[in-house]
Amino acid sequence: MNTAVVAAAAQILVLLAALAAVHAPLGAYMARTYTSPKHLRIERLWYRAVRVDPDAEQRWTTYLMSLLGFSLVSVLFLYGMLRLQEHLPWSLGFTGFDPAGAWNTAVSFTTNTNWQWYSGEAAAGHLVQMAGLAVQNFVSAAVGMAVAIALVRGFARSGTDARIGNFWSDLTRGVTRILLPLSVLAALVLMGAGVIQNLDPHTALTTVEGATQHALGGPIASQEAIKELGTNGGGPFNANSAHPFENPTPFTNILEIFLLLLIPFTLPRTFGIMVGDKRQGWAILGAMGALFLASLVLTTWAEMAGPGAAPQAAGAAMEGKETRFGLAGSALFAVATTATSTGAVNSMHDSFTAPGGGLVLFNMLLGEVAPGGAGSGLYGMLILAVVAVFIAGLMVGRTPEYLGKKIGRQEMTLVALYVLTVPALVLVGTAVAVVVEPGLAGIQESGPHGLSEVLYAYASAANNNGSAFGGLTTGTPFYEVTQGLAMLAGRFVPIALVLGLAGRLASQTAVPATAGTLPTHRPLFVGLVATVAIVVVGLTFIPVLSLGPVVESLS
Repeated sequence: MNTAVVAAAAQILVLLAALAAVHAPLGAYMARTYTSPKHLRIERLWYRAVRVDPDAEQRWTTYLMSLLGFSLVSVLFLYGMLRLQEHLPWSLGFTGFDPAGAWNTAVSFTTNTNWQWYSGEAAAGHLVQMAGLAVQNFVSAAVGMAVAIALVRGFARSGTDARIGNFWSDLTRGVTRILLPLSVLAALVLMGAGVIQNLDPHTALTTVEGATQHALGGPIASQEAIKELGTNGGGPFNANSAHPFENPTPFTNILEIFLLLLIPFTLPRTFGIMVGDKRQGWAILGAMGALFLASLVLTTWAEMAGPGAAPQAAGAAMEGKETRFGLAGSALFAVATTATSTGAVNSMHDSFTAPGGGLVLFNMLLGEVAPGGAGSGLYGMLILAVVAVFIAGLMVGRTPEYLGKKIGRQEMTLVALYVLTVPALVLVGTAVAVVVEPGLAGIQESGPHGLSEVLYAYASAANNNGSAFGGLTTGTPFYEVTQGLAMLAGRFVPIALVLGLAGRLASQTAVPATAGTLPTHRPLFVGLVATVAIVVVGLTFIPVLSLGPVVESLS
């Protein structure tokens, strides 16, 4: 067998083994975190500071308003920091962002998108990185996790008058008990593996050829840890995780992939424990894992086979990839970052082969549910599970049920709106960009590849991913404003619909399973959920994919 294939299989097996080892203990720990009646001392100080009662159960509308209010304050705070950067300490001489750029960046990091139209090392100082961007990396991930837990409570509770928990308690616990401890541990390991951590400004270095080069230091290890763990993705360097200061070795590469998959692949265990049936968590994990592995195998094959005239002539599809990681390490990172809502990259997706680039794009268009972002992947997959039981119910002529909750017209209305929101944002944004002059001005390539660049940009924004296909100039008012709107709507409209569904489910009285109830813990249901993800969501984009990656693959 080819040594490259063996190496690719070995790193995948190592990754899966590491994820399997922590799945049960971390999933159980997160379930205890969100169900414990006790508050840590530092948490009580925070509650007093913001004047909230963490034990007060909130209806879904109050939960939503708390979330939206917190996010609005986050946008305004970060916008102010970016605009006033030149007056802040550790600005490194950088000026403040322009209004459109500051708006785009503030929205991007608050929505867990972390799209960057700028080069990090040429625009953002250390204080902005630490107190602005890194803080949002923590809280935006915690917001997504809180929404997922709220939906889980909707399934687990019965007759609670739409009360689904307390947003402030869920947010705080997600940061203090999960994200912060894991990030500290990950940062220490990254530092030991060669990732830098300092507050150095630009330093003049002499290269091996005798030339002078200026390198920027910074608090990189601490930001890299939460960037991956919180499925954020925005990096302090323009090369992102291809930069040796962020990702110096194959070991750090696999570690960072492990971090970005850790919470999304573990939350199904938390779900199973909280609903009182661990088999339900295994079923959701099975659907996530099947879709992820299918995408990983196909993308790795596409990059290692190198279809196309240029890769065949060169002997490999290494253009735009780091030799430290190779084809398999680049493909694994690309699938992991687009199957989650991370957006970090260790290679240029624009340089992938046509089928490889199409597959990583399809991962986002699928809704990033395999396994998805921190929290958003779980609630996205649970939405698809509801669609699956509804379709199964129609097939046999029974009222669909999931975990003892009836799925009726109002529940399905919320689910349908959820499923349609992101496709509408992606397709409308892409259509506008390819017909108006400001949008066309940013496209580097003509033909199907140019369409893929624009489609990827709006898929990344609306799905809160943040990775870029490359080749598209987005640092213009048109793209900064329209993508900012796509990020906001792509984040908060689905969240509102999920919380509305959670409230309706929590208000219901659970009904006992009968002989006609569809078992939702067996392989048949796993296959049904995965099929729904591909057919109901994925096929929405077949026409536009046919005009982009498919045409390019066949040319």
